[in-house]
Amino acid sequence: ATRTKMSGGTGVLPEGLLDPKSVYRAGIAFLAIGAAIGAYFAVTDGPVIAMILGFAVISILLYSTRIVDSGLGELFVAIKGCMIVLGASFVQSGQLGPDAALAGIAVGSLSSMVLFVASFPDRDADRSGGRKTLVIMLGPARAANLYWAFAAASYVPIALGAAAGLLPTMSLACLGTIPLAVLAAMGLQKHHSSKDRIIQQMSRTLLCSRSTGAILAASILAASMLAGPVP
Repeated sequence: ATRTKMSGGTGVLPEGLLDPKSVYRAGIAFLAIGAAIGAYFAVTDGPVIAMILGFAVISILLYSTRIVDSGLGELFVAIKGCMIVLGASFVQSGQLGPDAALAGIAVGSLSSMVLFVASFPDRDADRSGGRKTLVIMLGPARAANLYWAFAAASYVPIALGAAAGLLPTMSLACLGTIPLAVLAAMGLQKHHSSKDRIIQQMSRTLLCSRSTGAILAASILAASMLAGPVP
């Protein structure tokens, strides 16, 4: 694949800068360390953390070999992002509520949106490697229309949560990044086959994703601090 600053990977393994087997062993070692830490929380906090941990371990082990090759990459990234929020909320509060679910859906969708756009310039390399991304299965023109669905899945939960009082009113500031998503969506629909022009849409999507997530996290933290300690 032709690498850009936002796609095509780092080139570390294809260029032989690191030994693939050593990288794999290091990955397994870090996975084991992470799983051990997660197991501690599963013991102290119960089966909810155990289920989240199990999903995470399975996803990591199968992501590159089964999940992406089955066209489920974007879905699993969205679920993973949601699980991270749910797990963090449960460890800190001891419960899972609709507020955490809505925030998790938004965060997961934002992450998935970045992966989705990045798959456009990589479609030829992915196809040659046997992968089945949404872009490959639907074709660039039809897949580009899905950007609106990713954007909706990111913003609607925030708006609904704020309207229902489940998320802080301040979280509505996240909607200020909608213009970035709109520009990226329109640009992707128009330039879905131009790798050079897609880079701009990737940059917009990444900025949109990171900014929206940061604003959401900051609004929740600010609301918690303003509310004071729970008696």
